[in-house]
Amino acid sequence: AGLGALAAPARADRSVPDATGRRIAVPDRVARVLPAGPPAAILLYTAAPEMLMGWPARPPRPAEAAFLTPEAAALPQLGRLTGRDNTANIEAVLARRPDLVLDYGSVGQTYISLAERVREQTGLPVLLLDGALPRIPETYRLLGDILHRREACEARAEAAERILAAATDAAERLRARGRPRVLYLRNPRGLETGLQGSINTEIVEFAGAENVAGRALGPGGLVQISMEQVLAWNPDWLIFQNPDALALTRTDPLWRALPAVRQGRAVLLPGLPFGWMDFPPSVNRLLGLIWLPVLFGAAPRDGLAEAVAAFHALFYHRRPEPSQIEALLRPALP
Repeated sequence: AGLGALAAPARADRSVPDATGRRIAVPDRVARVLPAGPPAAILLYTAAPEMLMGWPARPPRPAEAAFLTPEAAALPQLGRLTGRDNTANIEAVLARRPDLVLDYGSVGQTYISLAERVREQTGLPVLLLDGALPRIPETYRLLGDILHRREACEARAEAAERILAAATDAAERLRARGRPRVLYLRNPRGLETGLQGSINTEIVEFAGAENVAGRALGPGGLVQISMEQVLAWNPDWLIFQNPDALALTRTDPLWRALPAVRQGRAVLLPGLPFGWMDFPPSVNRLLGLIWLPVLFGAAPRDGLAEAVAAFHALFYHRRPEPSQIEALLRPALP
């Protein structure tokens, strides 16, 4: 049975398009937005933090909270409405009286069906926005129209356009001189990666590098790989998501056998308050596009710290201290 009867009868005064081409009836005044998953929560926090009702997964840990506003860090955990591990208690969520549900990521048919199911369960409008990297400016503008936050969203759309354009220019320079071959390594053992076209490794290819796992194994999502494959691929750069995995390169003879490790080209992906590569794959990936051209030598190193601080100030509403930026960048550059 649907739970629509539990939802507040919101006045649906206007119809807005989402990224799927559907037109969705939403209240004219939106004040409280329920993010369906972590990517939507980050997008919403960057654009309209006062509308964010809570975090779909866990609340920010102290190290993450240090880069967010105190108000956002104190928001509750609501659980997820979509995805494999949907954990939200719908009655409890509806008791908080959200105006709409926002989802951000893939806009394929599976996700449209999922959005429709959530709408039927909750009686709430469910908007689905396209999480593709090149569409971030367009997504902000659409969100600005939906939430009546055009000015705030336009500032972030323009900043995203500048970052994407600079990364595109740097990628052209890399292609002209030879693309670096990169392997992105997730999890504490470092043996999970994303394939060609995966949202998890999309920024590697966007930045002009070659994803060696995608080249070897073709298109797909996340996959487990073996140490034998890593050794056979022999990438120019290793980018680790987890500090425990990076630590293995100092002690494990197999990792130490890789030229990239011996030549100091194994680095740690910055992950505060959110990962710069994926984890989760939201607008936080724009920081990765500021950093990767510097890592690969296609953009100057001086200016990186200020660019990162300015991004945090605009998107995360809090300018980090120079010491915080230095700590983020130290393991992320050779």
